[in-house]
Amino acid sequence: MWNAYLEPSSLDEALALLARHATDEGGARLMAGGTDLIIELERGVRRAGTVIDISRLRDQNHIWLDEAGWIHLGPLVTHNDVVASSLCVERALPLAQACRQVGAPQIRNRGTLAGNLITASPANDTITPLIALQAQVTLRSVRGARTVALRDFYRGVRRTDMAADEMMTDIAFPALDAGRQAGTFIKLGLRQAQAISVVNCAVVCGFDQAGRVIDAAIALGAVAPTIVRAPEAEAALIGQTLTDEVIATASALAQDAATPIDDIRAGAAYRRRMVSVLTQRALTQLATGTEREGWNSPPALLWAGQADPAGAAFQPGRPIQLSVNGRDYCIEGAQHKTLLRLLREDCGLTGTKEGCAEGECGACTVIMDGQAVMACLVPAPRAHGARIVTVEGISQLSAGALNEQLHPLQQAFIDEGAVQCGYCTPGFIVAGAALLAEHPHPTETQIREGVSGNLCRCTGYYKIIRAFDRAIESRDSIEG
Repeated sequence: MWNAYLEPSSLDEALALLARHATDEGGARLMAGGTDLIIELERGVRRAGTVIDISRLRDQNHIWLDEAGWIHLGPLVTHNDVVASSLCVERALPLAQACRQVGAPQIRNRGTLAGNLITASPANDTITPLIALQAQVTLRSVRGARTVALRDFYRGVRRTDMAADEMMTDIAFPALDAGRQAGTFIKLGLRQAQAISVVNCAVVCGFDQAGRVIDAAIALGAVAPTIVRAPEAEAALIGQTLTDEVIATASALAQDAATPIDDIRAGAAYRRRMVSVLTQRALTQLATGTEREGWNSPPALLWAGQADPAGAAFQPGRPIQLSVNGRDYCIEGAQHKTLLRLLREDCGLTGTKEGCAEGECGACTVIMDGQAVMACLVPAPRAHGARIVTVEGISQLSAGALNEQLHPLQQAFIDEGAVQCGYCTPGFIVAGAALLAEHPHPTETQIREGVSGNLCRCTGYYKIIRAFDRAIESRDSIEG
């Protein structure tokens, strides 16, 4: 997939490597999560002579509020980092809502916001709220740094104002004033999880003490070559209170900003109509103060332990050394593989299955350094120095393991008949064990979110959910 795989130890080193290899055959590509890039390389859609993996850089995954009231996101901030951030939930709710709907928990544990912005698809979920929040990005190279308004960063479908030797080092936007501003994000997809937006909408409004709108931003995704604003609809809100009539007028005007196309997910006419519907729903949420519904319980992040992205960097030409299920491995010749293939072909651990090889089915779910991830989307060199848990060793995540061999969830799958053909089962078990380590007594909503990245084609979902309840009962009886 690549000619060279490099892991810099500092931001300056990463920029120097990018400048040095930008003109290589196939070019150079920065990679953090790799959830888009790995698929593109596998399909041959994109070439990369040199991959520069920046995911081990320290102090680049922070979220903070500066003295001017701006929120900053480092280049390694993942979608789940945003979902878990109380600052983002309180002061940037539309972004937190969008991040929670990107892919599945395993994808959100690897995929970064910066990577999502750079991919530049008009259907990307996080671009829309960030444009509504008036975000800007900082681009750095060895030549210097420059700041660009996010809405000016895009030149067209998957085209940005980013030079080949530049790296996005900061995403920043004014935090919402909790006493004056409110915002929300709504997405329409063809399924409840792992869905690409048919249409998405972010609305941010500021209000005076009388409840009149004094500023408004309506951003729309998947309805034009880039994410767009709806200026006529925004203007119709200024000076008004959010009555049903005002909301209906603004929602109808929002359609005029959309220039959608017909594609496999929806027709243009349907998308235009849904722009009005989603805008109306968003404004109604702000009018009724219900935009935070759905955040009543903690999200399912599938964090089974504390992750530490830093560690010993992989050295080209050297073996990959890692710990799998508590056993140390030293693997030669796997530097061009994914973690999935390393586990199956070099470690002989075939419990981790290859289903789609695109991060869609969850059959390859493993736990890497405390977080559930899709092994098919992790470069094998990135696992150097990592601690991996696969289905073969999942019992170590529970003090209530049966006979020190089976995790209670494994036994519950057997007892409840949740195992159908069995192909998807390892992924469900690993994701489920991570969920139970994170939330020992999850709600049904958390269970459904926790396994939303795992597909079963044998109609076993209801039995799978029952298996969680049985596993919790079994574990509690053993531990208590």
